[in-house]
Amino acid sequence: MANLADSVESMEQLATVWRAMVLDRDADADVRDLPGIAVRWADCRFAFWNCVTLTEVGADAALVERRLGEAAEIMRSKKHPGFLWVFEDLLGAEARAALPAAAGRAGLAYAFPGTGMAGDLLPLPEPVHPDLTFVRVRTDEQLRAYADLNSRAYGFPLEDGRDGLAGSALWKEEVHAYLGMRGDVPVTCAATVAAEGRLFVVLVATDPGWERRGYGEAVTRKALYEGSRATGLTRATLHATAAGAPVYPRIGFQPNSPMGFYGLG
Repeated sequence: MANLADSVESMEQLATVWRAMVLDRDADADVRDLPGIAVRWADCRFAFWNCVTLTEVGADAALVERRLGEAAEIMRSKKHPGFLWVFEDLLGAEARAALPAAAGRAGLAYAFPGTGMAGDLLPLPEPVHPDLTFVRVRTDEQLRAYADLNSRAYGFPLEDGRDGLAGSALWKEEVHAYLGMRGDVPVTCAATVAAEGRLFVVLVATDPGWERRGYGEAVTRKALYEGSRATGLTRATLHATAAGAPVYPRIGFQPNSPMGFYGLG
């Protein structure tokens, strides 16, 4: 088990960053901090911007079961699907053991695993990759390419990713978002954004046809390098999928809480 403070940091970073992301998508997005639940729900087609997460530390099995039911009800009230993010190390031991059965009773289905990670790893040396040039996202065309890389990597329709990012001023001005280019073809992307004294790494993706070449690591290093250079921040956090989890320790990230993503059954 990770240090509990690191797991709390991971949950709080999600709540902070996703507040900005969903309000950027829709100024009327559902952004509420309820007892034990943070709602960050843009109700758009991009499922990652539709999020609820459990926020209590050490909750027992009965309380977690109640919160799961409340989270599921919130999710059912929405037009578009999204995910409940559960930081497992925040749960009491009994509640964690009972989580799969309790989620099922709430009508939630396990979707995929993740891992919170963080590290005091900045500044990094300026990254290079022999195949890639790096371009900061500044135009609508570049932002659409960034969205499309995420859709392809995560198996979403292209329109879903575009619904999450298209036209965003935040992503072109405040987020340090980078494309990794092979010639004039974008093949990988990563971004960082400042959040409560840390750089948060968000929406790293590589085109499935160009995986296993070190592209994701290289563009993540670039986003971290430029984000740190612009802000002076030295600590970074992220939430890794199973595909990305082996990459980030090579950059200097340490795992903290295992995570479970749940959708409506």
